[in-house]
Amino acid sequence: MIVWLRQVRALAALAVLELYRRKDLAVVLILSLLILCPLIFFTPFGISGASRYVNEMAMLLIWIFSAVIALGVSARLFPPEFESRTIFPLLAKPVGRGTLLVGKYLGACAASLSALLLFYLAYGVLVGVRQGVWFPVVFLQALLLHAGFVIVVAALGLLGSLVLTPSANLTICALLVGGMFFYGQRLPALVAAQPPPANAILGLIHWIGPHVEFFDMRRRVVHEWPPLPWRVCGAVMLYAVAYATVCLLAARSIFMRKKV
Repeated sequence: MIVWLRQVRALAALAVLELYRRKDLAVVLILSLLILCPLIFFTPFGISGASRYVNEMAMLLIWIFSAVIALGVSARLFPPEFESRTIFPLLAKPVGRGTLLVGKYLGACAASLSALLLFYLAYGVLVGVRQGVWFPVVFLQALLLHAGFVIVVAALGLLGSLVLTPSANLTICALLVGGMFFYGQRLPALVAAQPPPANAILGLIHWIGPHVEFFDMRRRVVHEWPPLPWRVCGAVMLYAVAYATVCLLAARSIFMRKKV
C-alpha cells in the first residue's frame, strides 16, 4: 500500500509539473487578472449597486477559465503518451494501469484546483479591497462546490482521452458541460414538453449527464445571500465524488482492455 501511494504521488507530481511547464496556464492566469481587475473596480453608469452584475460577469469568467483548464489538462493526459510511446516505460517500472490512471487523474485535479484557488484568491482580495468583506462563509462554500465541479470535469476529460482524439474530446466535453451548466435545471420541463423519442433522449441525458449546475453559487456570492446549510454542500460534494468515481471506473475498464 505504501509503495502504491508513493507511485500515485509521483505520477500526480509529474502531471502538475507538466502543466506548469507549459505556458498556457500562465497566459490564462494573467488574462484572468487583467479581466478581473477592471471588472471589480468598474462602476457601470455610476451606480454602485450595478457593480454586482459586473462581479457576476467576473465570476462567470472564472467558471469558464476553470473549465478550460480542467478540460485542457485532463484531455491531454493519455494521447501524448500513446503518440510518443512514453507510456511503455511508465508501465514497465512496474506501474499498474490502475495506478497510472489514478495518479494522472489526481495530478490533473491538483493542477486544476491550484489554478482555481488562484482565481478565487484574486477575486476575494479584489472584492475585499473594494467592499471591505473578506472571504465570507458563502464565498468559501462557493470555492468548495466549484472544486467539486473541477473534480467532475477532470474525470470526464480523462475518460474521453482514452476513447477520443484530443480535439473531439474537448469539443464533446465542452458541449456537454456547457449545456448542462446552462440548461440542466430545465431538463425535466423540457422532457415533459417534448414528444417521443426526443423526450426519451433528453430523459437519458438528465439521468446520466453531469449536473454541473449543482455547483453554481455565483449569485449567492455576488448578491451576498446567506450561505447554504453545510449538509447541502456535503450532499453536492458527495455527488461530485460519486460521479467522478463512476467515470474513473469506466476509464479503468477501457484502459485495461486497451492495447498499448
